[in-house]
Amino acid sequence: MKNLLNFLIKYNYWFLFLLLEVISFVLLFRFNHYQSSVFFTSGNKTVGKVYEISSGVTSYFHLKSVNSDLLDKNINLEQQVVALQQKLHDLQMDSATITHIGDSVLSHYKVIKANVINNSLNRLNNYITLDKGADDGVRSEMGVIDGNGVVGIIYMTSAHYSVAISVLNSKSSINCKIKGSNYFGYLKWEGGDSQYAYVKDLPRHAKFALGDTVVTNGYSSVFPSGIMVGTVDDMSDSHDGLSYLLKVKLATDFGKLGEVRVISHNTFAEQNKLEQKSKK
Repeated sequence: MKNLLNFLIKYNYWFLFLLLEVISFVLLFRFNHYQSSVFFTSGNKTVGKVYEISSGVTSYFHLKSVNSDLLDKNINLEQQVVALQQKLHDLQMDSATITHIGDSVLSHYKVIKANVINNSLNRLNNYITLDKGADDGVRSEMGVIDGNGVVGIIYMTSAHYSVAISVLNSKSSINCKIKGSNYFGYLKWEGGDSQYAYVKDLPRHAKFALGDTVVTNGYSSVFPSGIMVGTVDDMSDSHDGLSYLLKVKLATDFGKLGEVRVISHNTFAEQNKLEQKSKK
């Protein structure tokens, strides 16, 4: 306390000066309209700038949740578009029927949000680890996608984690087709560049062009029809000459995987059980 008193006594002229300055400014801005107007205008600009910066910072930290919502909406819209295009191609329907189809195709699937916590690109057999597992409803043979397209298929799960076979895996084989047609084959990765894979067994009579879109064909319970795979980059004959071999530029950038979606087919267990019986 003594030191504080000594400090105040030593610098009492400075404190008195500051006090008088504050009183002078208060009197100046309070009883003079011009100075008061300038002060409040400047104050409003300063406060407005502070709020603008604060809002920008807050918005930045909310980008993850916004992107998550956009990813969900994008996946749902893609599925609706594919379903509507297919039905419109086959039949002439009114708008009420089209809306019903768009809703019903999504009703067979539920989507589980997950984050990639481990990923590899430079091996022959690459795997992806997710932060969701059996307790979250994830099980083996579920499809994994992101906002761009197909990512892989769930291989095994624990209570809180799961491992997926990446598209960049020699064991991966995904049914796909040329968009807008029924010509199909299966997608395989043969190592090398993580941006490219190959569609094999595409029939010789199939009609397509470079740049055409490749999507899932929906013939399995893993992926619904129409999930983006990539675009045709090059073509050649298969080794036996009986089919085409298409080089596909993958839509998914596996070097930037972050948030993904695990697709769960509501009737997967029933379909899988029936298919297993038919193989006996």
